[in-house]
Amino acid sequence: MIRRTALAAVAAGALLASTACGGGFDDSADAGQQTGPASLQILIASSGQAETKAVQDAAADWASSSGNTATVTPAQDIAQQLGQAFAGDSAPDVFYVDAFRFADYAKVGALEPYGDKLSNPDDFYQSLRTPFTYDGKFYCAPKDFSTLALQINTDLWTKAGLSDGDVPTTWDQLTAVSQKIKSAGIVPLALGDTRDRIGAFMVQAGGWIISPDGKQATADTPENLQALQYVQSLLKQGLAQYPKQLDAGWSGEAFGKGKTAMTIEGNWIKGALQADYPNIKYTVHPLPAGPKAQGTLSFTQCWGISAKSRYKDQAIKFVEAMTTVDQQMTAAKAFGVMPSRQSASAQYIQLFPADKPFIDGAAYAHGPVNAPKMDSVLGDFDTGLQGLANGDPKALLARVQKNTESVLGQ
Repeated sequence: MIRRTALAAVAAGALLASTACGGGFDDSADAGQQTGPASLQILIASSGQAETKAVQDAAADWASSSGNTATVTPAQDIAQQLGQAFAGDSAPDVFYVDAFRFADYAKVGALEPYGDKLSNPDDFYQSLRTPFTYDGKFYCAPKDFSTLALQINTDLWTKAGLSDGDVPTTWDQLTAVSQKIKSAGIVPLALGDTRDRIGAFMVQAGGWIISPDGKQATADTPENLQALQYVQSLLKQGLAQYPKQLDAGWSGEAFGKGKTAMTIEGNWIKGALQADYPNIKYTVHPLPAGPKAQGTLSFTQCWGISAKSRYKDQAIKFVEAMTTVDQQMTAAKAFGVMPSRQSASAQYIQLFPADKPFIDGAAYAHGPVNAPKMDSVLGDFDTGLQGLANGDPKALLARVQKNTESVLGQ
């Protein structure tokens, strides 16, 4: 959900190029639709054996009760495999679509816009529907999600002379407690060095890279500048450090090794810490609010349906079954994801009370950039953020603005 490769970008580029040469995926999209028993092919980007088994079991239950068949295949590289499948006109019927990749597929007509055909589509969090809406159409059901929150190492927190009442709820408080932690000889905050973490500060300042409809560049604004200048101040004062400065591959590793008192990560950190650093004691809290708003980032995937599937009706019924509250709770118990339906939140929090800050974040979360062909622009932005401590935030945002305008044809 949070890792992206150059290969994925190449695959998406191939998809866009191949469809641009022809009529796209809309031509005769409903031709050959079959209404009898379906044989659905389902491609997933599995997080591991637990997720694969859970989806395969759920698909088998649906197939058995509906009289259809459903074959679930875990992808080796889903972006590459989907790009090749679309280009070769051999796409699976149902597949995971990352929010970051969604607009590329929607732009060329590769996806069936079925979202509003599901039962109670408004039950999906608005912050999760938005990343899967293109040209005003809600395309596909978010299957689950995660948000960013603040993790605090309770032992290091106490060592720095801090208590529960010192948990920061604003930027000013984050700075103040970080200074106390640093004075105690402890690294205050491990912070990921890309937009997938630093972008949360932009949202808290009231900014973002692109307009809500994905059609206007909004990078070069006072709000975004305020956010990057604040993060830069943390980095320059040693109040925040990037993972590589802490000899770690990601912030969760630095946090797990006890190298930092705080970090900002998603709920995936829970499984990572349980597996690799089970002795770390920590608490989870909402991210501190910025000058304009409380804000976090969301990461999600949807159940995509191919616009050329012969079994669209059955595929929609399959997704319907996979996104019921009961099934989403089964998935949560099996492999730790958070339900995308608001009506499941109470059950989830009752079962996993420590995850409440992550669930609550859905109300004010911002999804990924929802415009096609933005890979190189965002990759360049990440490169700039990696040098933010000694960089020029204003110049960086101006470059992102110019590059985004170029991609959007402004």
